[in-house]
Amino acid sequence: MEKTDLLKIENQLCFPLYAAARKVVGAYAPVLKPLDLTYTQYITMMVLWEQNNETVGTLCRKLHLDSGTMTPLLKKLESRGYLARVRDTADERIVHVTLTEKGMELKNEASYVPGRIAGCMNLSDDEARTLYAILYKIINTI
Repeated sequence: MEKTDLLKIENQLCFPLYAAARKVVGAYAPVLKPLDLTYTQYITMMVLWEQNNETVGTLCRKLHLDSGTMTPLLKKLESRGYLARVRDTADERIVHVTLTEKGMELKNEASYVPGRIAGCMNLSDDEARTLYAILYKIINTI
């Protein structure tokens, strides 16, 4: 391959990753619309449904987001009554995020989402597992 070929977009791994990520996140929009959630709000709620009472820092690490993105997102979810944010009494720089009863109930309402999204992707179970492993290898390496 010539040096100039290295700069062709079709030879870049980053481009199909970027394009696929945009397509997948875009597929969530109409599916999440009845819940009035964005994709980022949805994945935040998923982390809290799995492990309630996380710190903002832990949420940022788990979701690979910065606090500048997380703080307004949490404020919006709090204004809807899904969660509460409480400063740590020992160290007020630490903010704990806990689900409210309404936030816990939303989990049942959202139970249809994974199946709907899986149906959009047209991947076999083996392909999905392989892709998952490859993507996490990239995430954990870079």
